[in-house]
Amino acid sequence: MSKIEKMSDRQYLFGVIFIVANRVDTMFEREFKRFGITTKQWFLSIIIENLFDEPPTIKEVAREMGSSHQNVKQVALKIEQKGLLIFKKDLKDGRIIRLKLSESSYDFWPKIRMESTKFTQLLYKGIEEDELKVARRVMQKMQLNINEMDLVKQ
Repeated sequence: MSKIEKMSDRQYLFGVIFIVANRVDTMFEREFKRFGITTKQWFLSIIIENLFDEPPTIKEVAREMGSSHQNVKQVALKIEQKGLLIFKKDLKDGRIIRLKLSESSYDFWPKIRMESTKFTQLLYKGIEEDELKVARRVMQKMQLNINEMDLVKQ
């Protein structure tokens, strides 16, 4: 029996989360390089497009990405330089900056969406719907636990 097989499920899953995250990031970076964007830039655009009905604030995007305000702002600035994102001042409070995908981004992102769809289809190959439902519940519980842990640290 190998050392990995001797690990508890908790130990194994804790380690494999990092491995999968790193490998997915590396593989996406390789795929997206030809488009001139990074995984974080792509993910930020996905968050903006799919989780908000109105242009979100940097703080709102940071919370959804599990990142800091400063990191999101840096990623957003890079996307803005490419003409794919617009920084808009909030109409009610000029101190608040909102992030809006530009018109040209709606031509750009679908090309990448096809690549990411192919990637995720291969990633989930052989995984049944019921397995995905269980994995989703586990990840949701882990997210809740992380949120609680984070609140205690603040």
